[in-house]
Amino acid sequence: MNVFLGEFIGTALLILLGNGVVAGVVLRDTKSENAGWIVITIGWALAVTFAVYAVGHVSGAHLNPAVSLSLAATGQWSEQFTVRTLPLYLAGQILGAMLGAMLVYLHYLPHWAHTEDAGAKRAVFCTTPAIRHTTGNFISEFIGTFVLMFGLSAIGATRFAEGLNPLVVGALILAIGHSLGGTTGYAINPARDLGPRIIHAILPIPGKGGSDWGYAWIPVVAPILGGLCGTVAFRALMM
Repeated sequence: MNVFLGEFIGTALLILLGNGVVAGVVLRDTKSENAGWIVITIGWALAVTFAVYAVGHVSGAHLNPAVSLSLAATGQWSEQFTVRTLPLYLAGQILGAMLGAMLVYLHYLPHWAHTEDAGAKRAVFCTTPAIRHTTGNFISEFIGTFVLMFGLSAIGATRFAEGLNPLVVGALILAIGHSLGGTTGYAINPARDLGPRIIHAILPIPGKGGSDWGYAWIPVVAPILGGLCGTVAFRALMM
């Protein structure tokens, strides 16, 4: 149960800070309206850093099903992360992401009615491609998560939450956001996209539009496959 709470709280914090910076930039009449992509990528990098610091000692701070499933598939277990606890990791990540999205909604409560753009409202919760192209979007999410797991493996796949490593993880997220995020918004995390998308579909947000379920499979499937390939590639080439 401790690992479930660790992943639940850590992922909720990740989404609160990560989706929170998106909300500040895209919703109308906030102090940070139109602050731009650089602010969003830095905000996400810091969100990951502090979420990993917050719960790393409890669960190892995977905070991402692509991380957990990649480590499980390659047999990289730890004292906390075992075959028995894997479902707790995944459940904590999805539910934590949903809680984080709910908190973002509450935090920016008066701004939803002031924002007319339904796409901007959805962007607070989940990703949307800059150009809708199924193959290209899938490749982008695959490559982004490949780099994520290759990088985490280089840092130490089961040790990236130790010491100063969370700062390096944050730098990795910043690099991915700046270099690879402009195509799809770099979900690189099925929980980060799916949990908040569910909340978007449920909440009574005025003028919110649809939740774009036709696209939703890409930021779930592509990160899982990309993360696994990144982990396998590192182990094959570097170990």
